[in-house]
Amino acid sequence: MTQPIQFGLDRLLADPALRRPLAGKRLALLAHPASVTADLTHSLDALAALPDLKLTAAFGPQHGLRGDKQDNMVESPDFLDPQLGIPVFSLYGEVRRPTAAMMDTFDVLLVDLQDLGCRIYTFITTLRYVLEAAAKHGKSVWVLDRPNPAGRPVEGLTLRAGWESFVGAGPMPMRHGLTMGELGHWFIATLGLDVDYHVIEMQGWQPEAAPGHGWPLGERTWINPSPNAPNLWMARAYAGTVMLEGTTLSEGRGTTRPLELFGAPDIDARAVLAEMRAFAPQWLAGCRLRECWFEPTFHKHAGKLCNGIQIHVEDAAYDHSAFQPWRLQTLAFKAIRRLYPDYPLWRDFAYEYEHDRLAIDLINGSPLLREWVDDPAATPQALDEPAAADEQQWCQTREACLIY
Repeated sequence: MTQPIQFGLDRLLADPALRRPLAGKRLALLAHPASVTADLTHSLDALAALPDLKLTAAFGPQHGLRGDKQDNMVESPDFLDPQLGIPVFSLYGEVRRPTAAMMDTFDVLLVDLQDLGCRIYTFITTLRYVLEAAAKHGKSVWVLDRPNPAGRPVEGLTLRAGWESFVGAGPMPMRHGLTMGELGHWFIATLGLDVDYHVIEMQGWQPEAAPGHGWPLGERTWINPSPNAPNLWMARAYAGTVMLEGTTLSEGRGTTRPLELFGAPDIDARAVLAEMRAFAPQWLAGCRLRECWFEPTFHKHAGKLCNGIQIHVEDAAYDHSAFQPWRLQTLAFKAIRRLYPDYPLWRDFAYEYEHDRLAIDLINGSPLLREWVDDPAATPQALDEPAAADEQQWCQTREACLIY
């Protein structure tokens, strides 16, 4: 019988000895809607209820501390928490990095954010920014660690120098395989930060254990860390399907299964699937793919019937170590390009406040993936080999940061 998992937040709440160094300090909390205890109390309420802790501020990342902003580039304002009377600062509003005035409101920042294990997920960039600010202002940062629901596998090209952005916090592959606590160690080492940093570690996290492979399935409730992250299956596919945000294809926003499926009104999904199987069948391992029809209620192709493909990773056919969502989604782009050479695949719009670089390149941390898709002569090996080299190097790099 394995011991039940305890997240960092639950351990801090349960153990007065862990909290003792915080006595008399002014505390701030960086959290979002999924920052809950095992009994689903929000971390802000749970921490505020402890008489030995003094909360003086809170921070919300993209999509907000408690509320949900539905889409990217929808900002949250600062406000006063009506229950606690403390300021709640938005790190996705007027600023992305905390200001000196914000940093003056606390001594120790507690970070309790549920991540999805993907470089583009902006909560890890926010972690980088608060670590840099803490080093500058002499503050402490404590990460209350949570599982990486995508587990330990690593996949994708490493972000290239000069391609850093709010969706690219540093030179890591798309799927990094670290927890937030471990990522903090990596940022500190990579950026050479001098900061007082602590991780309240999880107990009983087993990233290799079936059926969750990173998420304690059946043990902990899934709360959306962002509005379009509704379940574990999305988290597994996300390192691939997030790239759809840089394309004209629907990623299923405006449906009940966002970022698990993709399509458009003007593609033949059956033909795309056949082309994928013909071109690089080895990239389709570990999951089932199903042709489907859907009509988004909002966002891309709203009100139009789309023919698409759903990625199924929720049944017995799922193979955690074999599944490669980044390669799978890239292969779908390649198949569309081969079937429809002039298809307007790449979406040209401002993405995360970047106006001069294509969204697909920003998401991938370089133009390499787009160039491979658009090159009629490019073979699967031409993408697989540089990606495999990057993945191998990252596995060596991250070794020093692993806690579990």
